[in-house]
Amino acid sequence: MLADVTAAIGIHTVEPIPPATTTTSSPDGPLAQRNGLSEPDEGPDGAATEEETPTGFLAVTLAELRKVVWPSRQQLFSESVAVILMVSLSAAAIAAIDRFYHWGSAQIFR
Repeated sequence: MLADVTAAIGIHTVEPIPPATTTTSSPDGPLAQRNGLSEPDEGPDGAATEEETPTGFLAVTLAELRKVVWPSRQQLFSESVAVILMVSLSAAAIAAIDRFYHWGSAQIFR
């Protein structure tokens, strides 16, 4: 019954995301390394190597950008027009209210 009502009024349900699994591995284990929680590898002189960090960061960033659903040109244009229109209407309403209060205060405090 509830499913019929929510479908009739256009409410869509979303499957819940399962919680992340945790393990009792060491702080430097494979799970920590995959999540970026382990200490960086050190080079022969004791300094952290920077070879893997930019590549990993860039690869992860590009992978995330591939997941983005970019708007079409028509959608971008129509939503931009809607935003500009609403901002203009809001500015006009605020200006009208401001002028009204200015006029009202001028009538009272002559």
